[in-house]
Amino acid sequence: MVKTNQKDRNYSLTIGRRIRGLRKNRALTIKELASSVGLSVGLISQIENEQVTPAISTLMKISNSLGVDITYFFQTEERRELFTVVSEKERFTSSRRDVGGKLDLGYTYESLAFKQAKKHMEPFIVTFDLKEKEDMVFFGHEGEEFVYIMEGKAEFCIDDKSTVLEENDSLYFDSSKLHGYRAMGSHPCRALVVVYNKTP
Repeated sequence: MVKTNQKDRNYSLTIGRRIRGLRKNRALTIKELASSVGLSVGLISQIENEQVTPAISTLMKISNSLGVDITYFFQTEERRELFTVVSEKERFTSSRRDVGGKLDLGYTYESLAFKQAKKHMEPFIVTFDLKEKEDMVFFGHEGEEFVYIMEGKAEFCIDDKSTVLEENDSLYFDSSKLHGYRAMGSHPCRALVVVYNKTP
């Protein structure tokens, strides 16, 4: 079982609270939001009640439906600056588990540009866990994605195709198609992942 520290929990709590606040401000029921993003009512309820740490793909679907960019859920205030700096000590790490702790996502992520609002690109440091191929979890979300392997080795699968990415390899693909990753070898894989969203 993966332990979640207090830092991770505070991060998760902020996301759930903000989703609920946005939904209510837009006079949407949980059922209406769930329908618009193609998720179950139960999952939306779990997210809002801090029982779920949403995956990046899930969070992007919710943010698009609520009319904000994904940055909104990470930053303390929404503003556009000439430039922003996020120091290493300011970054926070997501939980590895979704759906009330029942689904192991197989990765954690750290937002690298959460201070900047209204942008098309969302950069993350993602750590992929070691997994068997049959245990991989697949996601899809609007936009495109760029991956640069910083440490380790990972397998990337999309549709019925797969490839192995070594350290310093890079990858670019249409992220609307179901895709998944897993670390290979003897230790987790760290990567820079940049998600491009056409409708911030």
